[in-house]
Amino acid sequence: MKVVLYGATGKSGSRILTELTSRGHQVVAVARNTASLPAGVEAVQDDLSDVARIAATVKGADAVVSAYAPPQDDTDQVIGVTERQVAALSYPGSPRLIVVGGAASLEVAPGVTLLASGHLPQEWVAIASSHAKALDLLKASSIDWTYFSPAAFFVPGERTGKFRLGTDTLIADEKHDSRISLEDYAIALVDELETPKHRRARFTIGY
Repeated sequence: MKVVLYGATGKSGSRILTELTSRGHQVVAVARNTASLPAGVEAVQDDLSDVARIAATVKGADAVVSAYAPPQDDTDQVIGVTERQVAALSYPGSPRLIVVGGAASLEVAPGVTLLASGHLPQEWVAIASSHAKALDLLKASSIDWTYFSPAAFFVPGERTGKFRLGTDTLIADEKHDSRISLEDYAIALVDELETPKHRRARFTIGY
């Protein structure tokens, strides 16, 4: 499978790149700065600012993964990036888009999201709000999208292959700890690419 991976040098993107290449997929790794990408990977420099450039990069791909992370002081950039990705993928036969999303739009009680619950730390509210708006853009689009929300704590860790999947409810353990490693998240994302189960839908992961 030929996969275009945006944000390939980031925390989640670098793990997804490793998982994709370890399974034999052909990856076009896209980043603002490609210097740290591993040798042998097709690298493309792009900042996701131009629809035509995005469209040219994804042409001929089987799928697109967006692990784009906006700057902390301007989190709404993820909204503009999502708009441009949707525009670039709005032609017939365009590849599928899987987005590395946020957790705060997941429900923690019936009809109550983590963002709306009041329990989200203030420093996370801006990025959570931006990601929720990006998800709304995908839902309103006509493209073949999947939005993959991590657990509340999305951190480096072990590649265990043991996790639970869900749809719109935050996954937590019996101690109310909602957590997933970047490595296990990458496994589940590539599983979804290889065997699609959540087209035009959101799903989530946790231990």
